[in-house]
Amino acid sequence: MSRALKSLAIFFAFAAIFTISRHYADEKSSTTTTIDGTSTSTTVTTLGSATTCQGNEFTGVFNEGEGAAGTIVASVTLTKDTAGSCEVKGYPILTLQDRSGSVLSSKTLDSSPVQFPAAKANEPPVLLSVNDGGTINFSLGYSDVPEGNETCASATSIAVQFSSQESSVSLTPNYPLQPCNSATVWVSPFY
Repeated sequence: MSRALKSLAIFFAFAAIFTISRHYADEKSSTTTTIDGTSTSTTVTTLGSATTCQGNEFTGVFNEGEGAAGTIVASVTLTKDTAGSCEVKGYPILTLQDRSGSVLSSKTLDSSPVQFPAAKANEPPVLLSVNDGGTINFSLGYSDVPEGNETCASATSIAVQFSSQESSVSLTPNYPLQPCNSATVWVSPFY
């Protein structure tokens, strides 16, 4: 075999090994943030090893908020109550309900005109892996100043979904949420 053919064969073998190893790494590993209730650490996991989080795996607590100049800001903590792990990335989908259980017409926006108190709430979404007993959070905000003759919504419960067409976790705030401006609520990504 000539020297040129040997060099060419070695080059193609190297290119094939490099391509296969990159393809394998791209499909098999991902950096995620693992949340175990109190501490956060970065680990490498296998993609597809965890399922997408479902609302019926969690219980929720509405954390009292604060308000200033007509803007109310609060947060929600969701705790995984089932065995195993699941993954979530993105923004919560909220459904507001009144005292009678009727769904209120509302808008949930994933951009906020205010900075949320929790620094992670103002960052882009990241992939979170949640184990049993682990928690995830998100922040929310709204204006409670009516525009013109508008009557602001009065939501006594909130259903939270991780993605559309999936189950939700229901929570009841200690006080009704009263978002104005067509019941607009701003949300942070899950953190």
